[in-house]
Amino acid sequence: MKNFWVIIFLLPALGQAQPQQSSYISHEVQPDNSVIFRIKAPNANTVQVFGTWPPNLQYGIPMGKKDTLYEAKVGPLPSGMYEYRFMVDSLFSLDPKNSEVTRDGAIVENRLMIPGTLADLIDVKAVPHGQVTAVWYPSPTLGMDRRMLVYTPPGYEKDKKSYPVLYLLHGGGGDEEGWISRGRANYILDNLIAAGKAVPMIIVMTNGNPNTPAAPLDRSFSLKANTQGIGSMASGKFEESLVKDVVPFIEKNYRVMSDPGHRGVTGFSMGGFQTQNITNSNPDKFKYIGVMSMGLLSSFQGKSFNKDSLVTKLQALKKSEPKVYWIAIGKSDFLYASAVNLRALYDEIGFKYTYMENEGRHDWDSWRLYLTEFAPMLFK
Repeated sequence: MKNFWVIIFLLPALGQAQPQQSSYISHEVQPDNSVIFRIKAPNANTVQVFGTWPPNLQYGIPMGKKDTLYEAKVGPLPSGMYEYRFMVDSLFSLDPKNSEVTRDGAIVENRLMIPGTLADLIDVKAVPHGQVTAVWYPSPTLGMDRRMLVYTPPGYEKDKKSYPVLYLLHGGGGDEEGWISRGRANYILDNLIAAGKAVPMIIVMTNGNPNTPAAPLDRSFSLKANTQGIGSMASGKFEESLVKDVVPFIEKNYRVMSDPGHRGVTGFSMGGFQTQNITNSNPDKFKYIGVMSMGLLSSFQGKSFNKDSLVTKLQALKKSEPKVYWIAIGKSDFLYASAVNLRALYDEIGFKYTYMENEGRHDWDSWRLYLTEFAPMLFK
């Protein structure tokens, strides 16, 4: 009986301690695929909603105040997946009413899906699903054990087939989880395979920062955050490790086809830089190559860039006859000019490639799209 009265006494206090959810819809997709965003911020002076909208829309959109809510209408938006967050006065804030959150490096944002063709490729559908496994592997080249994520296609656990492999690289500031959390690579492949548009394949997603063994919550807390960054990704050490450590580990521990015709590598931004380094230095290793949102290496190598040396490597790569060499970039990407320079060099030396450009920026809207376009080209 004593415990009963203690519980009764605590109920009001417990109720006050719980977060109070206001009854409003924070992101409401309209029939025309425009979106009404709302957030309760009664004491704020200014509120904006920032998102990965198409380039024709302002990145940060001012919101108008209606009683205690701020509201803005965005769009209509093309089909796809978008990231967004609010800026309340001068501070970024997640949408407290949306539990759908993705991460790329230190950037955490809410997710928004706009229905249609591209969303259907990104979404979780009632199709057979592959498995994503976190794998630790030894890297003698870098002197540490490292973590990667490996996608195996539907049926891998039950059959005895061997599969081709795509090595999928992230951009600067990211880690091995980016292509799953924000890139939706596993669901994109599930849907493409189910539709008969892509060959079943294994996908290997590594951590492209050679100074860091794993994503933040899967490495020692004593490892300082400043080990992450573009500088180390441009050092060339990761590229060496992928060829010497990652590829042999995968080919030893998974049922894979281990010839160049069944290996592919692609990446965006710094991952596109690393893709070029890997394939230029190992011309006989990969027959399927994709460079996303990245151009001529001179953009990052500065004074150390040597055109003659690069052309010599490219001639060797040309001689090896890649089955697909694919370049993709958005018209509003800040690296667009570097991609123009890359194509100009390839045209100059007669190096064959396939090119795609979209209306996008340097963001995940483009990179998810590129994977839906590149994967169906592979291993056919």
